[in-house]
Amino acid sequence: MFKRDFLPSMGVLMAFECAARHGSISRAAEELHLTQSAVSRQIKQLEDQVGTVLFHRVRQRVVLTDAGRVYAAELRGAMESVSQATQKVMTLGGVGEVLNLAVLPMFATRWLIPRMSRFVARFPKVIVNYASKTEPFDFHREPFDAAIHYGEDFWPEASCTYLLAESVLPVCSPEFKRRHRIRTKADLPGETLLQQSTRPTQWAEWFDQVGVSTSAAMRGPRYEQFSMLVQAAASGHGVALVPRFLVEEELQSERLVLLSHEVLVTQQAYYVVLPDAGSQNPLALAFRDWLVQEAKAVQPRSTHR
Repeated sequence: MFKRDFLPSMGVLMAFECAARHGSISRAAEELHLTQSAVSRQIKQLEDQVGTVLFHRVRQRVVLTDAGRVYAAELRGAMESVSQATQKVMTLGGVGEVLNLAVLPMFATRWLIPRMSRFVARFPKVIVNYASKTEPFDFHREPFDAAIHYGEDFWPEASCTYLLAESVLPVCSPEFKRRHRIRTKADLPGETLLQQSTRPTQWAEWFDQVGVSTSAAMRGPRYEQFSMLVQAAASGHGVALVPRFLVEEELQSERLVLLSHEVLVTQQAYYVVLPDAGSQNPLALAFRDWLVQEAKAVQPRSTHR
């Protein structure tokens, strides 16, 4: 139970946060549609309430004191929580539940979202929110019920459930293949190899598996996201090594063509991640179980290493 004596008014808090963010009373006043003197009075009121100076006044700017920096960081987190809670209530419209998912962008776009209509049909009153996250995070600090993860079977203070292996193969645009006269896998070492930044050794592993010797496997432009990598390949910038399920649309429309049917099944995989048991909710558990069944329908469990 919070104590009201320690809870400043929202107007005072917004004046402080805005001035801290801009480092300026005048810019805070512009954003809040107040006079500079009004913002200054609110900050002075807050300093009197907390019993310490929160800003140093340096010419035309304000600089946070050590106490001010700590307070600003804590306050932003609290205000973000209030904002998220408000959005959640607005989204619900008074009925149903919300499922907040942290997803890998390309995986969500090409694999997860096209299947989600079946989950929503099973849980028609559920609102599903998606946010892009490419690295593990602390579930205690982030407002997510579940996450999609690619990598090892590990996430601090969370449980990983296997979904899919990643099987990659080489693709390029039809024009690139024609112009460079690519006929077999032996032609690939001499081409521009488009690299995925988070999988820097995949070309070397693929060449090793298919029996092609090359010292050029790690050369070539690097792309952080699969969406950029796929677009680069489709635009004729080179040859990309990608999971087939991420490029089915491009293969069907012939924006991309396969250069070999020999796949590399990577040691890492896709997982659905939930916080440790004490923080799990029934809806997230239902989502995990549904997603596992969806994955089993397209890839046998035996492919998991």
